[in-house]
Amino acid sequence: MFRTALRNVLAHKARLLMTVLAVMLGVAFVSGTLVFTNTISDAYQKSSAKGFDQVDVAVQPENQEDKGDTVGKTPELTQALLDRSARVPGAASAVGVVSGFTALADKDGKLIGGGFQSQGGNYWGTKDPRYPLVSGHAPKGEGEVLIDAETAKRAGYEVGDTVRLSVDGPVLKPTVTGIFTTDDGNVAAGGSLALFDTATAQQLLGKTGTYDEIDVTAKTGISQSALKAELDKALPADITDTTTGRQLADDQAEMISTSMSGLKQGLLVFAGIALFVGTFIIANTFTMLVAQRTKELALLRAVGASRRQVTRSVLIEAFVVGTVAGVTGLVAGIGIGAGLRSLMSTLGATVPDGPLVVSPGTVAAALVVGVVITMLAAWLPGRRAAKIPPVAAMSSVHAKATTKSLVLRNTIGALFSAAGVAVVLAATTMDGSDGQAPMGLGAVLLIIGVFILTPLLSRPLIAAAAPVLRAFGVAGKLARQNSVRNPRRTAATASALMIGLTLITGMTVMAGSLQHSIDKMASSAIKADYVVSMANGNSLSPDVDKKLKATDGVTATSPLRNAPSRIDGKTEYLTGVDGSAIGKLTALTLDSGAFEVGGTRVVVDDDTATSHGWKAGSGFTVNYEDGKKQQLTVTGVYQGNAMMRGIMLDNATLSPHQSDATDMQVMVKTSDGASGATKDRLEKALGSNPAIKVQSKKDISDDIAQMFTLMLNMLYGLLAMAVIVAVLGVINTLAMSVFERSQEIGMLRAIGLDRKNIKRMVRLESLVISLFGGVLGIGLGVFFGWAAGQLIGTKMPTYELVVPWARMAVFLLLAATVGVLAALWPARRAGRLNMLAAIKSE
Repeated sequence: MFRTALRNVLAHKARLLMTVLAVMLGVAFVSGTLVFTNTISDAYQKSSAKGFDQVDVAVQPENQEDKGDTVGKTPELTQALLDRSARVPGAASAVGVVSGFTALADKDGKLIGGGFQSQGGNYWGTKDPRYPLVSGHAPKGEGEVLIDAETAKRAGYEVGDTVRLSVDGPVLKPTVTGIFTTDDGNVAAGGSLALFDTATAQQLLGKTGTYDEIDVTAKTGISQSALKAELDKALPADITDTTTGRQLADDQAEMISTSMSGLKQGLLVFAGIALFVGTFIIANTFTMLVAQRTKELALLRAVGASRRQVTRSVLIEAFVVGTVAGVTGLVAGIGIGAGLRSLMSTLGATVPDGPLVVSPGTVAAALVVGVVITMLAAWLPGRRAAKIPPVAAMSSVHAKATTKSLVLRNTIGALFSAAGVAVVLAATTMDGSDGQAPMGLGAVLLIIGVFILTPLLSRPLIAAAAPVLRAFGVAGKLARQNSVRNPRRTAATASALMIGLTLITGMTVMAGSLQHSIDKMASSAIKADYVVSMANGNSLSPDVDKKLKATDGVTATSPLRNAPSRIDGKTEYLTGVDGSAIGKLTALTLDSGAFEVGGTRVVVDDDTATSHGWKAGSGFTVNYEDGKKQQLTVTGVYQGNAMMRGIMLDNATLSPHQSDATDMQVMVKTSDGASGATKDRLEKALGSNPAIKVQSKKDISDDIAQMFTLMLNMLYGLLAMAVIVAVLGVINTLAMSVFERSQEIGMLRAIGLDRKNIKRMVRLESLVISLFGGVLGIGLGVFFGWAAGQLIGTKMPTYELVVPWARMAVFLLLAATVGVLAALWPARRAGRLNMLAAIKSE
């Protein structure tokens, strides 16, 4: 039986090629994902580990837990603690570390590093071992700065150039006195690092006389753990926390691995979708292959082969196919992993250097996935073939599905579909987070149910295309009949395309609806013409608000400040605003009371009010971060949203209790409204600062739209793999269908149907099957998009379903294109069949 199975594989190489391709694509996606994420993760881990080479023990502020009505405040690492660390037995040296956001502009005035990777720090003394100098000398004073070699190369800076940078608002123009190398992970990821002398860094980054961390190196022969023990004895435990450099590197590696796991899981989900779609193709292929060899298998049974042996021979074929697909998929996956890494560099995402990582786990996963998926998909056709009685099979009495089996299938499909719809609808009545798991379960049940019912659905839906097909004469009529001749095969072929289009459509509906809702939220909640903020989301200097107030055409401004507090034993963040101006800058809907902010009068969003049991007129005691208490009164309760929420009180009330008052945003109203000239005027007033964003409501919406567009394009690209596999499925089905119907096609040619109409018949059959899958996929996608929107609506009151009809038409056109392209080779093959040879074929 083993030799027989191998002979069958070699005898049907062309027929099995599509199956190998389908499995190979899925395996390539899986192995490519693992190679890519493992390579990136390994490169970052090794890069970050180098960054701790100069650190034996790091002294950090002790993490303070909130207790009672006291707001936890991070202890400060002072110069005295630094000096004490340096004198500890076993310590060779101690370095004070200062770090914080520092926006560095390129020569065109644009921010380098995208905001979050733009960092600044201190250069210790005249020769800091952490940052070896390539050229120049250490910085001295506010007018000098060092920049990293990668940034200097990308931006074209050299020693002696003047650069524009900002820390929290004001623009500085220091001179580059040196260029250094670093293993900093942010720089490796495309960010920038600017270094000042220690005193300047402390002053600019708001840490005068203090440090973020103290790095201690051990003397020769002293272990990291021994040095840590000495530091623990010498330093106050309630202020400091010590960690060895080795532990820091391990923690960093774990953090990188965790952050990469999300990307890995996301990519593997799409690989799983491609494999799931490929399963239909494999099952289809083996069903047809087994059907073509019914007599052969019956003869094997007649000469003594058991049912188990027949099934085993089919599984051996599947094993060979799966092994070939797994090996080729692994090779292709390694290429995909290398290609993705190069693509990241092309797109400007810098990745640390490192070798391509192909782990034993990746190799095992590729082979297991290829073999297991193929054998599982081939098991049912093999088992079904083994159950056909030998006499019936040799007499070409093919066992068609009985009425009982069809009724059972349709009943099971209807039950799954009904359960899926019921669970999805029930999930839409739940809260956003609580309804996610039930909705996912309902979606899976519904897709399984529709898949089982697809043979039943194919007849009425394909019959609906009959009026259009009549226009193509005999070819159109034959195409419709061929499409419903074997409903199960048609269903399996169409389902592959259905799944891909379901996901694409659902995501498109959700993204479009979210974008519309955010636009609506911005226009309904904000009256301000502009919102000013830092590029990385950090806080602004209070000087920004002062400069904006003094700008011509500005009629009202309000800085928004965040400050922690303790209320009823819980931490609550207060939002400081300009009480006299905030009403002119926002358009929040009040549930009760009046929108009055000033003195001890505050307004509260509905969620916060509900959690504390407050209403208009309620009073409560707030414990500020400086330890002082104050009685405040709720004057109004407003409907909060993603842009505006929390407890709003006047800055004049809040600021005296803040040790370092900074603004998260500044809202601006102008006499001329939002315009290009007004925006230019505001930017110039702020010194054309690369670190500061001046955004209108449209700019905010466009930023979010850009994010959604990028996300959708990535998802479209990933789901394209499933569509490609679906195309292979249609080609496979048509090619084998043409082979099965060779005699029939020969007879059609003999009675007068020309080659042109034979090709048209096959093309129309492919088009009908693809459009059938497209209609089902788009319908399910819209339903899932609506259902997911109901969950989002519980957290976003402005959410409103938007069905992008134009894109739906494009998706339907995509399904039609798939059908046309997939039919090219099978139609050509059908048209070229020799009439007499086809009639004589069995």
